[in-house]
Amino acid sequence: MAKALGIVTASGNRIRVEGLQAHRPISSFSFVGRYRIIDFPVSNLSNSGIERVMVYADATQNPRSLAEHLGTGRHYNINSKRGKLQMIFCGAAAVNQIYKTDIAGFLENFDLLERAHQEYVVIAPSTMIYAQDYDKLLNTHIESGADITLLYHKVDNAKEKFLNCDVLTLNRQKGVQSIDRNLGNTKDKNIFAESYVMKKDLFIQLVKEAKAVSSTYTLSEIVSDKCAELDVRAVAHKGYFAAVTDLKSYYDANIALTDLDLAKDLFKPNWPIYTKTTDACPTKVEEKGSVKNSLISNGCVIEGTVDHCVIGRNVTIKAGAVVKDCLVLAYTTIGEGVHVEGQVIDKWVTIKNTKEIVADPAEPGYINRDDVL
Repeated sequence: MAKALGIVTASGNRIRVEGLQAHRPISSFSFVGRYRIIDFPVSNLSNSGIERVMVYADATQNPRSLAEHLGTGRHYNINSKRGKLQMIFCGAAAVNQIYKTDIAGFLENFDLLERAHQEYVVIAPSTMIYAQDYDKLLNTHIESGADITLLYHKVDNAKEKFLNCDVLTLNRQKGVQSIDRNLGNTKDKNIFAESYVMKKDLFIQLVKEAKAVSSTYTLSEIVSDKCAELDVRAVAHKGYFAAVTDLKSYYDANIALTDLDLAKDLFKPNWPIYTKTTDACPTKVEEKGSVKNSLISNGCVIEGTVDHCVIGRNVTIKAGAVVKDCLVLAYTTIGEGVHVEGQVIDKWVTIKNTKEIVADPAEPGYINRDDVL
């Protein structure tokens, strides 16, 4: 797989997670307490033997936490002699959000792409969570003789979910006829997993053509335009799949993994998801504490009741507190007698004086980072 260049795209201009995204890009969001979303595409590329990886980040979206988390890339098991994990900043010069596209990011760093010696590119999203063997996908692409191979995930709930994602229209031979936006008009859809495989020379050609068509064009739009003249094929993804497009989808993606069978479908012994290690003491559940159907990270102290939650590192839940159907990020303190339900609670929050904060999990609430309530 040394013949492939790995590219992890930035989130673009059409996805916005209110609240959380004010403090960090989506790729840097915490996931099930231990990981960041960026860990999944980078781990997939690393496990597939791709040793040269470019991670694109919007320079205007507070990318500091992403840069700190990626570091040198050593924790992703990328070969330190032959490999390289490179963070690419883009979007700082955009005068309007409409110009913040993946194509614009590629053009800002076009010299790096042209100089890369790899024959192929494998492009992965920074806002989706799934496990994928890109080595297998690349081999399938080469054997098929296709110009471009796309990855998709078939769902039966597209009326309610994945509403800000693209979908693939396929013919019977799994040829791609078009890439369109999911409008929620039918339940069965082929959700585009935003992964592409193609030769680097074709990728560079498409970037140039997209720029000539429109300064707001995206890679998916130019590929969709080319479906009639290029051989564009699709391969189905199997297993756990989530796309973070808003607060609800982020909440659902985390809470869903309290189901052990579903978690096993994503986290497999032969396909590790790497992350930056944070040392902390084991979690302590006090005698009167209670934990049910939840994922609890290390360093926590649980004196109250936790039910159907994902709890990040170093969270303290005081005696008499009830935390239900919540996603709680690191370094949060839930005070004595507090009842919180259906919330996404950002980092460094202290809730002690407001005794009840309840929302329907179908429309979760958000508590801002560093707040005291």
